[in-house]
Amino acid sequence: MIISKSLVIIQRCSNSTSRRTLPAMSALSSSPNSTSFTRPLSSSSSAETEVLPKVTLLSRNQNVHSNMQLSKSWRNKPLFRRQGDVRFRTGLEAANLLVDEAKRRDSHETQFIDSVTSTMQCLSPIFERNPRYAFVAKQLMEPERFLQFRVPWLDDTGVIRMNRGFRIQYNSALGPYQGSLHFGSHINSGSIKSFGFDTVFSNGLTGYSIGAAVGGSDINPFDKSEAEIQRFCQSYMTELVKYVGPDVDLPTMGMGVGQKELGYMYGQYKRINLKSSSDGKPFLSSSASNASGVGVVHFANEMLKDRGDTLKGKRCLIIGAGKVARSVASKLLEFGAIPLTFSDSSGHVYEPDGFDEAKLKTIDKIKDERGALLGRYIIASTTAMFNDPEQMLDISCDLCFPCAAMNNITKEAAIRLADNGCKGIIEGGSSTVTDDARKVIKKRGLMYGPHTLTLTGCAVHHHIGSHASDDQFAKEIARIYRDTKNTAQEFHARGDLYTGATITGFLRVANAMLAHGAV
Repeated sequence: MIISKSLVIIQRCSNSTSRRTLPAMSALSSSPNSTSFTRPLSSSSSAETEVLPKVTLLSRNQNVHSNMQLSKSWRNKPLFRRQGDVRFRTGLEAANLLVDEAKRRDSHETQFIDSVTSTMQCLSPIFERNPRYAFVAKQLMEPERFLQFRVPWLDDTGVIRMNRGFRIQYNSALGPYQGSLHFGSHINSGSIKSFGFDTVFSNGLTGYSIGAAVGGSDINPFDKSEAEIQRFCQSYMTELVKYVGPDVDLPTMGMGVGQKELGYMYGQYKRINLKSSSDGKPFLSSSASNASGVGVVHFANEMLKDRGDTLKGKRCLIIGAGKVARSVASKLLEFGAIPLTFSDSSGHVYEPDGFDEAKLKTIDKIKDERGALLGRYIIASTTAMFNDPEQMLDISCDLCFPCAAMNNITKEAAIRLADNGCKGIIEGGSSTVTDDARKVIKKRGLMYGPHTLTLTGCAVHHHIGSHASDDQFAKEIARIYRDTKNTAQEFHARGDLYTGATITGFLRVANAMLAHGAV
């Protein structure tokens, strides 16, 4: 009898203890909306994704559901000390203070301010639950290193030309820097800083041990000869080589930087450095030329699967004609979708019945020639329409894939797409959708794939290796999508992939930064 009573007492104590010590975890882990995070596939293994226990990212490092004492202590600390201590009472107030600080420091960099504003709006629930993260966000707004240098080169007439070169090594909390290079007359310090800031969340979202960096130059590569581009790339890499390398900083392809440009830079890098690979992976490899576009389509497929739909038969409007836009079109054909358009500075071409593989090869042949414009395509096609209708967005479609310049989809463009029956917008370029357009998309109930999520394909490809199958690639995309979706649900933003991607990427980076201290 005595033994049995003791057992009952012990059992009751253990039950009450478990109830007292795990309130936050039960709220996160036992609910159907809790995030089941999965371990990324190793590049050396073809095994299927391993499902981890239901311990959420948000429960680590004092967990985002901080206790009242911890929350109060951080709220009592000044976020800024400028003409008196500046404190905040709510998460939204913290977000507004951070945006105001960015405007005070970098008011001339409008693109960066736009990125910070939209990001902090997404992160305000984090600051509300655990105010400590507001202090990490303040630290994250400043890049670790921003390089700007002159790039002198000789044109074909023997005249010395001059351009600006950039590389922003934004954050290395998770691992070595990695990020794209962009060439174009629109590139400046503000756009580079904006791209770098967004890349922090995009690379963090993947779950891989990679940091964030972006670079480029304000040269226009489309009105230069091949010899001029080669000389420019060699000059650019001569300076950049001091700051990049295997296990240090891996530049990848971006706007205006394709296989040829990356090849010229790699050639110059080899002339100066002995080490040109790491773990059997060549530095500045151009094998991932289609990875970004393929990733965009896989994410679109995951989003449609969630709605009980498929890509098959979907009429798709593609804005742009670069390597990403064309790889998007090629992958859409594999899924049975119908790519309708391409566009460049000359206008747009429209195939009422869609582009097939033969027509897509013709587009590839035209655009692979430096400086060639899409207008030439109408000579090769009897069914194509050039700049007809006058406004490309008047074409009826199911999905839109903007793969061109920043802020391409404005509020007015989003309204026009919705009015013409478009059911979803999936970004294939960096920040192609404005903040006002996102509000329209949400209000009209359109499916939206943000660039923070959809442009992770290049990082995925580099991690799993160039010999990985498309099925392995698709599984990694599905894992990233699932993490994003579940995080959005946890923060009461069901279906808002932009918020989910931003919060997931931020928490992975922020938790690492908390362990590193004031660096």
